[in-house]
Amino acid sequence: MTCVGCELKISRCLVTAFPRIQNLQISVILARVAFDLDTGQATVDQVIDYLGRATEFTYERIVKKGHEIDVIHPKGTKALVRQVKPLGVTGMKALTDEIARIEYDPVVRGAREVLNKSFDVPLQLAPMKPPESIEAGSKEVRKDGMMTLFSSLLTIPVLVLAWAPLPHHPVIYGSVSLALATIIQIVVAGPFYPVAFKNLVFSRLIEVDLLIVLSTSTAYLFSVIAFAYQVKGEPLSTGDFFEASTLIVSLIMLGRFISSWARQRAAESISFRTLQASTALLVDGESKTDLEIDARLLQYGDIFKVSPESRIVTDGTVVSGISEVDESMVTGESRPVFKETGSAVIAGSMNGSGLLHIRPSRLPGDNTISAIADMVDEAKMTKARTQEIADRVAGYFVPVIVCITIITFAGWTGYGIERRGYLGSEAAENAVTYAIAVLIVSCPCAIGLCVPMVIVIAGGVAAKHGVIFKTGQTIEVAKKTNHVVFDKTGTLTEGVLSVVAESFPGGQEDSIKPIILGLIADIKHPVSIAVSQSLKDRGIIPAPVDEVTTIVGKGVQGLSEGKKISAGNCRWLGMGNHVTVQDFLSRGLTVFCVVMDTQLDAVFGLEDSVRPDSYSVISELQRRGISVSIVSGDDDGAVQKLASTLSIPPSQVRSRCLPKDKLEFLQEIMTDKRSVVIFCGDGTNDAPALAQANIGIHVNEGSEIAQSAADAVLVRPFLSGILCLIDLSHAAVKRIIFNFCWSFTYNLFAVLLAAGLFVKWRIPPEYAALGEVVSILPVIGMALLLRYIKLESCDSHR
Repeated sequence: MTCVGCELKISRCLVTAFPRIQNLQISVILARVAFDLDTGQATVDQVIDYLGRATEFTYERIVKKGHEIDVIHPKGTKALVRQVKPLGVTGMKALTDEIARIEYDPVVRGAREVLNKSFDVPLQLAPMKPPESIEAGSKEVRKDGMMTLFSSLLTIPVLVLAWAPLPHHPVIYGSVSLALATIIQIVVAGPFYPVAFKNLVFSRLIEVDLLIVLSTSTAYLFSVIAFAYQVKGEPLSTGDFFEASTLIVSLIMLGRFISSWARQRAAESISFRTLQASTALLVDGESKTDLEIDARLLQYGDIFKVSPESRIVTDGTVVSGISEVDESMVTGESRPVFKETGSAVIAGSMNGSGLLHIRPSRLPGDNTISAIADMVDEAKMTKARTQEIADRVAGYFVPVIVCITIITFAGWTGYGIERRGYLGSEAAENAVTYAIAVLIVSCPCAIGLCVPMVIVIAGGVAAKHGVIFKTGQTIEVAKKTNHVVFDKTGTLTEGVLSVVAESFPGGQEDSIKPIILGLIADIKHPVSIAVSQSLKDRGIIPAPVDEVTTIVGKGVQGLSEGKKISAGNCRWLGMGNHVTVQDFLSRGLTVFCVVMDTQLDAVFGLEDSVRPDSYSVISELQRRGISVSIVSGDDDGAVQKLASTLSIPPSQVRSRCLPKDKLEFLQEIMTDKRSVVIFCGDGTNDAPALAQANIGIHVNEGSEIAQSAADAVLVRPFLSGILCLIDLSHAAVKRIIFNFCWSFTYNLFAVLLAAGLFVKWRIPPEYAALGEVVSILPVIGMALLLRYIKLESCDSHR
């Protein structure tokens, strides 16, 4: 895949042949196609076979089901795949005659057990392959480079024979040039012919390959005809054209090579999978010695050692050792993070000066690196609105150029006959040089790459600052943000509540505590977790509670010895006016009430600490003229106290909100069509609001980042990621606008020059092929420069 034309023809082929295909996504950068297929209409293999015949591309199905390893069987893959699958092995597939892929459940059977103890003979681990998109891109770069080199080596003698001051032997020189030009036309330009033909037949699409075929064929055939007249002794006034046809092909291939190289650099520059360490130091539990193994062979229950200044292999928990870990490449956190026994560590982060022993919690291939990489790839598969516009423009581009070429040829032919007195053949000879130049000089590839190159690079830059956006539209829209709405608990605050006050109005403190613990012990709401932990710390043993039910946004209820017990917010329980509750609320505490039947038996007051960067981020948003609001399910006193601390006006604060109340608040803001709203929450009861906002941002805790359905994820709970996203959006959109302006300006003036509209200036056909290089380089350069942008707002507010 080289440009948007490739995307268009694949899309047209699929939609025409398989109309029930849905959710079609195509990425020229990743060289990947994704879609939902109705298997009642066709199988995946049938679709792949049809696409291969229709587009001349090679396709490979990407299947990811759990963990997998590539292995080598001493007797070949056929001997392996015929065997009965042992327990824990879920699938086997031959990739080549030597290498097979085994899918397995690592909880049931570890990777080393699969290799050594599962089949008739021990297996050998196959060499690690790069990600499919990276590997496919590398092959394309090598292929284009070799074809460019081959074409250039054959073109140089043709140019020497045409331009060097040599003795006059036109027929001999022409014969050599004809032979070399024919080889180039067959070997290098030849593959464009079936592609252009199939685009017309299968896709009903006129695209850039047709321009190449028309221009190179016209130049070559014209040269052959001119050479025939030379041999006959009646040379044409224009001479032969072999230097033009060969140079055209070579320069086109040079442009293709530069374009594929740039796309490959873009893909590699944002590939988080390169952070995955390839080996691990396994600690032998019996001998206490270290054994270096391939990281793919780690199993649950292993302990691996991380030496000073080395990369952590996978997510896990420190079982011994003390160190500081640099997590900046994964989370964007610029300061080293202290780790000790019990601390969680993240794959891809860099250990400091200490020695750590770690037990894996997630294995390579399913860890934080993989989750981030998958999310970045997901963003690259989506299209921003500007990309859709670019695709439509590129779709009309080639037919328009063909029409301009015909007009140019007809115009110069008529002009030569009427104004210059040429014969018809002489006028046509002159006109064809202008027509060829118009065909070659135009370049839709630059238009097609204006947006995806920038979006891909922006995704990598954002990820390195701890922000993952899931759609291209997110980076396009963020710059327009004029209102940010925050959830409170777990977003503006740390989300780690602690009990600071309690009261037992019913006088049954000793008997009610075990019942409370039995009711809320398994509830994952932050308030319940804090109260439960407080009771456990005091040695309380939970009493049995039956029929425990969670009431979303309100609390939890159950039965204790036949009596109904309810716990949750005071409004739901009708205790908002109780004197103890009022006292706790006036102190700005989060209140948790427990009612047995209708009697208030316990009141807990909880407090949360504000995130260190909340004040600086909100101050910066307000300085930029962006409105800031808080919507929270917490009590009014606690929310107003936080708002006051953060200088948020009371009119922009909403407390005691159920999920539907948060949704309605956002809908109210968004009634103004000019509003572009970011909602930022930790995901607890925030799903409706995250979906309603223009951009939903999930504040992540820990390494389980792939579960959020938000538009963007803060890999680490630093709110400065919002500033990072907005600033990066400004920079990315500026580059997209520049790319569009450059592409439009280049194509306008290049076509006018090639068509001869400027009397004293024109582009000869042999140099018109430089157009692809000239048009693409600024687009590529502007996108790649985004990698070096300084997002000071992201780091300075942490």
